Amino acid sequence: MTEYHVPVSGGGGLWCWDTGGPGSAVILLHPHSGSGESWPYQQPVLAAAGHRVIGYSRRGARGSHTGTGTGADDVGDLEALADHLGLAAFHLVGAAAGGRIALAHALAHGDRLLGLTLSGSALDLPAPARLDGLPVEFRELGPAYRAENPDGVAAWLAIHARAGTATGSPPPLPRTAQDTLTAPVQLITGDADPYCPPSRLRRLARRFGAPEPIVVAGAGHNPHWERPETWNRLLLRFLNR
Repeated sequence: MTEYHVPVSGGGGLWCWDTGGPGSAVILLHPHSGSGESWPYQQPVLAAAGHRVIGYSRRGARGSHTGTGTGADDVGDLEALADHLGLAAFHLVGAAAGGRIALAHALAHGDRLLGLTLSGSALDLPAPARLDGLPVEFRELGPAYRAENPDGVAAWLAIHARAGTATGSPPPLPRTAQDTLTAPVQLITGDADPYCPPSRLRRLARRFGAPEPIVVAGAGHNPHWERPETWNRLLLRFLNR
């Protein structure tokens, strides 16, 4: 794995890691609660399957420099990262808030997109007010995972504590987005995701003309962390279709 600091507009810089290799590139976009560190269960598995795997921290998150940028720069930053790494085309995988950036980039630069996976991402649907004030692990990790894997919860909280806060809010999506999205799409959520429960994801699937969403049993808002074997299998099947 190679690490970079990729310069972006306004004096910002993105911390990025890259496994290299000749396979198709997969860029992982982290949740608002995480950083480029959020993918330890995906990086080795995707690389072993022959993919070039890339993760990075958005401005303000661990290892990245904000500069004068805001959340409005997220799509441009992702494009600058792809250019810096010499990627002509790539898969995008966005978890939670990272999914909104992935989709916004797909709408703006669809010619570079091989496929789009959105995981636990409610996109522009508002967050339920009942979540306000709950500890972050209760909002982000499902009850089954919290009960059965306290070490995993602790590891997730450590990454969250180091992550800092990504700058700004993810970019808004045009109401006509479904008319311009042409890339293959996969939608995944956990059955205990309070932000994007299966009912919400089915609504989004209808909006974007996507196939029936996939529901990961026993997972909350971060199924890639909580049920990595299942999640990785779903992603690899999609990447290798």
